[in-house]
Amino acid sequence: MSQLFQPLRLGTLDLPNRIIIAPMCQYSAENGSATDWHMMHLGNLALSGAGLLITEATAVTPEGRISYKDLGLYNDENEEALARVMKAIRDHSPMPVAIQLAHAGRKASTDLPWKGGRQIAPGHADGWKTEAPSTIPYLDEYDSPTALDKAGLARIRDAFAEAAKRSARLGIDGIEVHGAHGYLLHEFLSPLSNKREDEYGGSLENRMRFPLEVFEAVRGAFPADKPVWIRVSATDWVEGGGWDVDMTIAFAKALEKLGCAAIHVSSGGLSPLQQMKLSPGYQVNLARKIKAETGMTTIAVGLINEPEHAEAIVANGDADAIGLARAILYNPRWPWHAAAELGARTFASPQYLRCQPRAYPKLFAHTD
Repeated sequence: MSQLFQPLRLGTLDLPNRIIIAPMCQYSAENGSATDWHMMHLGNLALSGAGLLITEATAVTPEGRISYKDLGLYNDENEEALARVMKAIRDHSPMPVAIQLAHAGRKASTDLPWKGGRQIAPGHADGWKTEAPSTIPYLDEYDSPTALDKAGLARIRDAFAEAAKRSARLGIDGIEVHGAHGYLLHEFLSPLSNKREDEYGGSLENRMRFPLEVFEAVRGAFPADKPVWIRVSATDWVEGGGWDVDMTIAFAKALEKLGCAAIHVSSGGLSPLQQMKLSPGYQVNLARKIKAETGMTTIAVGLINEPEHAEAIVANGDADAIGLARAILYNPRWPWHAAAELGARTFASPQYLRCQPRAYPKLFAHTD
């Protein structure tokens, strides 16, 4: 019996299997609002047979967007546009849907990846002044961000809470707080980017303070019967300094006390000095250690492309679930193919039942 296709309880949310579609930015929004691209993209993934769909990083303020084409949830227009997409998904798929709430910090105000992805200066029509824990830019040639004062911290914390309320109105099933990849909350955590001398900088306890306050604000603003969890970069991959897995474990234990339902374990993204060696499942050992030290539900992600590899990760107890990103963009029916290979069953909409291969007569859960 495939362990990858066993149900998983994520906080209070029941997932039919342990395949999670990780957030993937599409750079296709208009003023933060979802477009027809999101309707097609998310609608397609919602028919994939995965256990959970997490929408792309969704900014809680305009300045928190990675680019001028990023998705946001900071005004009524954003909410209405996303409601249209959510209705289409709900009408045609039983898949649970979560949202990743984010603020890009000093890595905001960039061009689109296919246009080079470089930072756009504040004076440009598509750019703005970034904000961060300290005035250190991501790259020396980038504009220095504004160091957030107490009023700025309160503004962003409140924006996360307001976006959580909007998510609840949209009927979102869960929230993932983005604390990874060198964006704002990760910038507070890492000593490489946080040089503050107040209660939000210096010691590990101080550097964790603002991310924990944000998480608590989101948890408090979202219905108690729905889960909230976090995505982390478990290490900066910078030798001799930076955020590391032991700090992540301390952070996870603090989050658990605030009701964090899971840890989605990624890595890197904070420093151009990172030394990362890519290989299949290169971040799984980080998830394994966090799970072993905390007992929390963990999601492993990163070059997990083959069904047998994903099965082994879950079966061996390295993580409770696996995240797919680029692999499911390349093959939007990855869960179907994985179920066929592993002798399991998965969901298919009735319109697609006739495509079930003769070799796998029990593949789709709608068929007997």
